[in-house]
Amino acid sequence: MLNKKLALVALFAGLTSASFAQIKLNDKASSALSDGMTALTFSDADARALAKQGVAKLDSANTVAAANDPYTLRLNSLISKLPKVEGVTMNYKVYKTKDINAFACADGSVRVFSGLMDMMTDDELIGVVGHEIGHVVNHDTRDAIKAAYTRSAAQNAVGSTSTTVATLTDSQIGALANALLEAKHSRKQESEADDFSYNFMKKNKYNVMGLASAFEKLASMETGADNSKLTKMMSSHPDSKDRAAAVIAKAKQDGLYKEKTQTATTTTPATTTTAKSTTATKTTTTKTTTTSKPKSTTAKPKK
Repeated sequence: MLNKKLALVALFAGLTSASFAQIKLNDKASSALSDGMTALTFSDADARALAKQGVAKLDSANTVAAANDPYTLRLNSLISKLPKVEGVTMNYKVYKTKDINAFACADGSVRVFSGLMDMMTDDELIGVVGHEIGHVVNHDTRDAIKAAYTRSAAQNAVGSTSTTVATLTDSQIGALANALLEAKHSRKQESEADDFSYNFMKKNKYNVMGLASAFEKLASMETGADNSKLTKMMSSHPDSKDRAAAVIAKAKQDGLYKEKTQTATTTTPATTTTAKSTTATKTTTTKTTTTSKPKSTTAKPKK
């Protein structure tokens, strides 16, 4: 249970090192240098290019849900109207892992873990995705990948007087990908991403209370026997209860506040795709389709 707690606590920090597949590197590839980067000119285009390489490496090292997978279908049903946000072209995928996390990168890649989807309602999931998109739009991910590039073994490809981002080897891309997973955002960046998510949900007619509920769920996991470890990890992040309260206050001011209902639950993969899937195994669909037409119990976003 502790592993899930730690992963969820790090969720709204952007990226976290978790038990899903990272890139195995030799000592040379994983060593970091700190000299010779001050002259580097690092543009948004550089950030997108490096992020694309790093995410591709992570995608190849993890089990990515297929296009007709229940998790993919659920995520797509929630964000299908958002192929581009604030001029950034987004791409969304699900990692099939029990870890509870999500992250975004400067190229517009958003990766959501199935473990997170299992415990979040649709409204909460949108809040998480909106928060991660906020880090992209606010250039937090650009700054994170520049810092990761600076720290990682990718620096071995750059001379002390270089002013351009060099072409990376496979092992250097792996080092960059791992460095991305260890990146963290500041409290200010986290708060700004919270604000973005709220406004993002409001603009697109989603239930903004989902963001508050996600923070409340996070806060509930910060208590208990392992609280000391969680508190240490959260020391650089805004308090989850305060973040939930801030969302609620805004919702009340905007007339968007809604009382909690007991019917809001996660949309399980089995009920999400039984009706749509044409390739699902016939031996299992007979049990799930003879009762009632599958529906999500979570209110869908207004269009």
